[in-house]
Amino acid sequence: MSRIGKKPVPVPANTKFSVKDRVVSIQGPGGTLTLKHPETVKVKLDDATKEINVAIEEKDVENRQAKADWGSTRAHIQNMIVGVTTGYERNLEVVGVGWVPSLVGGKLKLVVGFANPIMMDIPKGVTVTVDKQFVKVKGADKQAVGQFASTMRANRKPEPYNGKGIKFVEEVIKRKQGKTFGA
Repeated sequence: MSRIGKKPVPVPANTKFSVKDRVVSIQGPGGTLTLKHPETVKVKLDDATKEINVAIEEKDVENRQAKADWGSTRAHIQNMIVGVTTGYERNLEVVGVGWVPSLVGGKLKLVVGFANPIMMDIPKGVTVTVDKQFVKVKGADKQAVGQFASTMRANRKPEPYNGKGIKFVEEVIKRKQGKTFGA
């Protein structure tokens, strides 16, 4: 039995939930998110308690893939509800002399020590704000926010000798001493 899958997901008062043809749709103040769940998983809304129940049939209890889909579907629905109510946010910092992030016409421009600046398209549903060296990525979709932040960081990962690069604000870079000459 899935310990995560059998927990009900509470639906806040300011969100709307609907299921039609295996497509779960959640609408709230932060936007609308949809998810197509696997065939083995059943998703229902309990109107009395305002909770979403995710379950599998008795014949699929021994099926490993069905059990994995059960817990994953419940976790995705929970993340969607958190996304449309409060949203997700990742904060990044650009560290380096002359290295500057900026917004140019709906794109993120990164000047990070290469010959040409890096232009990144901002995905739909994600908002990016720049304050000097800090970049804030916000949105309702947890996957989209995390993917954009990760792609941005991958353009210039922080290096351990000088500490230059694009890093998450909460990330700690282990510094190395480097070479020493003479004795």
